[in-house]
Amino acid sequence: MSKHHYGEKDEKLEKQDEKDEKSRGEKWRNDPLGAVIWALILIWTGLVFLADNLGWLTQFELANSWGLIFIGAGLIVWLEVLIRLVMPQYRRPVVGTFIFGIILLGIGAGITFGTTPQVWSIIFALVIIAAGVSILLRGLGRRS
Repeated sequence: MSKHHYGEKDEKLEKQDEKDEKSRGEKWRNDPLGAVIWALILIWTGLVFLADNLGWLTQFELANSWGLIFIGAGLIVWLEVLIRLVMPQYRRPVVGTFIFGIILLGIGAGITFGTTPQVWSIIFALVIIAAGVSILLRGLGRRS
């Protein structure tokens, strides 16, 4: 192939990269929720570490800050799922995000409460309740 042909491919790739970059920027402007959720997770993490360093967690007999971080992060991720189901402007598929929230909550509960069968039974019940609420909200959202 000639150099001229490769030059055309390079130009096409550059134009495509510029287009992809613009579309990513537009996605962030049109859907800032993901950035807000990650910011909230970082803020939560910082608050838990601050409370731990100030000795506030020991007053409530919560000795493991990592468990609280994972539980809080899981709840914040579920908040994102709820917002995406309720608010049409932020709507997009949430199954993966929902599962990610379950994983975070499971890790946090395992760290905080241990991995006894009773704890996992409670987590399983909460997951079922959350799934039901999710289906309910999705059904109600379609009628509006």
